[in-house]
Amino acid sequence: MQYAHSLADYGLQTAKLIQNREVGWLTKNRKTGEFVRERQPLAKKLRMAVLFNPFIEWVDRTSLFRFWIHEKTDHSQKKESDPRSKEQIKSFVEFYQIDMDEFEPSDINAYSSFQEFFIRHHKPNARPVASPEDPSVATMVADSRVVVYDSVEETHKLWIKGRDFSIAQLISDKVAARPWANGAVASFRLSPQDYHRYHSPVRGVVRWWKELDGDYYSVDPVAIRSDIDVLAANARSAFCLSTSEFGDVLFVAIGALEVGTVKLSDKITCVLPGSAHNNAGKVTIEKGEEVGFFEFGGSSIIIAFERGRIRFDEDLKGVSAQLIEMDVEVGMTLGKATAPAS
Repeated sequence: MQYAHSLADYGLQTAKLIQNREVGWLTKNRKTGEFVRERQPLAKKLRMAVLFNPFIEWVDRTSLFRFWIHEKTDHSQKKESDPRSKEQIKSFVEFYQIDMDEFEPSDINAYSSFQEFFIRHHKPNARPVASPEDPSVATMVADSRVVVYDSVEETHKLWIKGRDFSIAQLISDKVAARPWANGAVASFRLSPQDYHRYHSPVRGVVRWWKELDGDYYSVDPVAIRSDIDVLAANARSAFCLSTSEFGDVLFVAIGALEVGTVKLSDKITCVLPGSAHNNAGKVTIEKGEEVGFFEFGGSSIIIAFERGRIRFDEDLKGVSAQLIEMDVEVGMTLGKATAPAS
């Protein structure tokens, strides 16, 4: 009888989660401590189950599926830029329960298209930067869900399951990737409802940047934990910051399904290595400074630190070891430098 009651309770709880569309990955809200499942359209959840299974992962190696993904992304870019797309904003805000008081403008009627709404700005001081005067404290780069691991090996073992995931593969450069060969990794996942501008976790000087063309796979945890090398296959932009406290820090912004562009700020892309007017090493990025934005859909960011140069916050490490993402806001603490400034 007790077993029957437990089974009935489980069924009712599951039905309620489905009714509320809380069918995404399990996360922990850092501010409240509450464990919740992310709100997600049922159609998207079913699509993930269909697309990321052993058979489709085999099929996915062909060019046909990749062509379909590119076509879908191009279509979405045109659709969301159309002024008529602003009609979607109200239902989108209501479904995801977005607090527009945090954004500027806060009136949804002020946006000319869904694209403009998607790359909305926070109001000043809506996301204060932790310890702004202490360069040894690294901060969150986006409103997102994050997992952290002390090494690439641990990241690959527990979270990113792609067949050949490595930092060298991620930036397509074995030599440039050497500082982070088995360094610490923070993996951020942005959902469609999130603020899609991203910020620097540390203060540093831009050493180099690059853009890499690719596909537009979903970055849902179901996809990340599949055998497909999603992060290294998707279109992405990367840059390296040289810091006194953390050594070299790698920032990789990764596009995903229905993401039309991965934009780095003009301040970063003005660095022109190899040019007669080369200014590499002369452009300083402040902690918390905006460094780019995504257009459309979900997306992901990988931050890599040299091994032994950061101690991630213990609450982040605890949930990450349980394969639970921490729901965080840009500017919150990520970790502390473990090596003294040189």
